[in-house]
Amino acid sequence: MEDNSIKIRPFCPNLGAIVTGVDLSKQISASEFKSIKKAFLKYQVLFFQNQKEISPEVQIKLGKRFGDLHSHPAAPTMEGYPEIFEIHAHKNSKIANGEFWHSDVSCDNNPPLGTMLQLHILPQSGGDTMFSNMNQAYEKLSDTFKDFLGNLKAVHESEHVYKSRYSDRGVENSDITYPHAIHPIVRTHPETNKKSLFVNRTFTTQILGLSEFESKNILDFLFNHCESLEFQIRYKWNRNDMVFWDNRCAMHRAIWDYWPMERKGRRVTIKGDKPW
Repeated sequence: MEDNSIKIRPFCPNLGAIVTGVDLSKQISASEFKSIKKAFLKYQVLFFQNQKEISPEVQIKLGKRFGDLHSHPAAPTMEGYPEIFEIHAHKNSKIANGEFWHSDVSCDNNPPLGTMLQLHILPQSGGDTMFSNMNQAYEKLSDTFKDFLGNLKAVHESEHVYKSRYSDRGVENSDITYPHAIHPIVRTHPETNKKSLFVNRTFTTQILGLSEFESKNILDFLFNHCESLEFQIRYKWNRNDMVFWDNRCAMHRAIWDYWPMERKGRRVTIKGDKPW
């Protein structure tokens, strides 16, 4: 797929694409935007390679091309740029962002559409990010189980995740609102109309209408199913890569295997709509 100098090629058969030939440090053209949007909907995760470090102002403008920006309910933001969430783990960190499988802030009533992350400091080894295709996870289920899940909703909570999580970066519990929401277990993508599973072991805590025993066993099955190797890819970052993923149909997990080395970058997140 090409538009002017843009080249887009699949990363793996099941998920993701490598994008080259576009300079994100400059304003992208209307035709470049059209190609990127089309590829985003097709591949779910885009890996923009051979990039320069993008300034906070340009990254914010780029994110806004796709919609209004989302504010994280708990994470510290970049000084002077409240739209930017700084990703930073080093030898003194008590946690690293995204250590477990999740869809970003699925506990919000309107979870994010997608996230754009550029990393500027990388460890000498490790620090990969994994992604999993939730369209495929849904399609692999039996028709009988799809029908059963199609009528169910689940609770997504955040206090157990966010409480004291960023205290070492100056965020106190009193500063945090702990969002929670109820979403369908099977959601329909608002732009592609494809169905996908929308549960994750970080935020999803209970299936409504089922006993605690039933809910736990079905959620455990779904978590393990969604994290199956056949739906996954694993991306090794290059310095200044920008990765843009679709939270509506893909989960991800950042691997913290590089302690005490450092990993740092900036991300913006685009607002989404209520799952249906």
